[in-house]
Amino acid sequence: MKLLVTGGLGFIGSNFISHILKKYKNHKIINIDDELIGSNHNYLSNLENSQNYSFVKGSITNKKLMTKLIGDCDVIINFAAESHVDRSISNPKPFIDSNILGVFNILEILKTQKKRLVHISTDEVFGSLRTGSANEEYRLNPSSPYSASKASAELLINSYVRTFNIDSVITRCTNNYGPHQYPEKLIPKTIILAHRNEKIPIYGNGKSIRDWIFVEDHCDAIMKVLIKGNSGETYNISSQNELDNLTIVKKILKLMNKSLDLMDFVDERPGEDHRYSLDSLKIRTKLKWNHTINFEEGIRKTIEWYLIKNPWGKIDSKSLKNIPWKR
Repeated sequence: MKLLVTGGLGFIGSNFISHILKKYKNHKIINIDDELIGSNHNYLSNLENSQNYSFVKGSITNKKLMTKLIGDCDVIINFAAESHVDRSISNPKPFIDSNILGVFNILEILKTQKKRLVHISTDEVFGSLRTGSANEEYRLNPSSPYSASKASAELLINSYVRTFNIDSVITRCTNNYGPHQYPEKLIPKTIILAHRNEKIPIYGNGKSIRDWIFVEDHCDAIMKVLIKGNSGETYNISSQNELDNLTIVKKILKLMNKSLDLMDFVDERPGEDHRYSLDSLKIRTKLKWNHTINFEEGIRKTIEWYLIKNPWGKIDSKSLKNIPWKR
């Protein structure tokens, strides 16, 4: 297959490209990315001379460019999205432009070009759950501009499947972690600040719960959905590994032999969701997918990457001075 990957210089997109080209030698990938926050060519520097990989700088809102690229591919995997809750609260517009209008642009093109779209969504569309886990039919209840933009994209896609017979599947995944994640997120931020012996901000009492999945397991699940998923359906992806933020930070500090005194409890952000939880029984039973990397193994791999292999080079104040730490 020839795959068009949008947002392929970001965290999950770059891992997906590396994973697929390593596992499927005959696939070709076109990567379109607008090189915004979180994008980094160093993630895919080993593919610069590969005949199976090409890069195009551009936005998914550019209809002329996307029409050409979609015409040159077999399937589209849409990772392109503004993805940080904090930034969506301070400035929602880029999230509306990319996460809604960008998807709308792709859908309009697919009305005349019959290609499969795999859209990458998030568990955050369900909002905070006190008990139980959300299955694919659970009510959407987003809490932030980010999650509202992702929920809106899902509704748009489903309407185009029904009205225009678009071939599309949606995946929703829990919190990813692993190599390539931009350091504004909890796990890389904790690793880097701990390494520098700087205070690590923790929202509220640190008891907000997320289900954490290693990014390679997520990539495997996306490929399962691409190949075997039924058009018009949504598949939840989770590793059934719910941990609160405080436990995550303590575990990282212990593995790095750092003091718990580095923890700094700060005010909770507006609209904070206290628990996400996905029921992923459907993808496990229907598509025979299962995660393979437990959290202990995954977090050690992640720490190693940020301390040794990270694309910014040696971790020090000078090399990371432009990272927007949220305190």
